[in-house]
Amino acid sequence: MNINSVMDKIIFIMNCIAIIILIFGVILAAYYFIKKSLTSKNLNLLSQNNKTLRNQLASYILLSFEILIASDIIQSIIKPDIKDILVLGALVIIRTLISYFLDKEVKQSK
Repeated sequence: MNINSVMDKIIFIMNCIAIIILIFGVILAAYYFIKKSLTSKNLNLLSQNNKTLRNQLASYILLSFEILIASDIIQSIIKPDIKDILVLGALVIIRTLISYFLDKEVKQSK
C-alpha cells in the first residue's frame, strides 16, 4: 500500500466526517425546531429560540466547511496538478467567504 492510496482513504474519511457533521447538525436543528414550535405558545420566545438554533446550525456548517477545506488542501498536496490547484483555490475562496459570512451572522445575532 503506497502513501497516495493511504492519503486518498484519509481524504475520503475526512469528507465523510464533514458530511456526517453537516447532516447531524441539520437533523438536530430540525428536531429542536419542531419540538420548540409544537410546545411554545410565546412567539417572542420562539423567535429567540430560532435565533439560537440558527447559530448552532451555523456552527455545524462552519465545522463541516473547515474539514472539507483541510481535505482539499491535503489532496492538492499529494496530487499537485495545476487544474486541481486552481479548482482548490476557487473552492477555498468560496468556502472561506461562506464561512466568514456565516460566522459574522452568528456573532451579530448574539
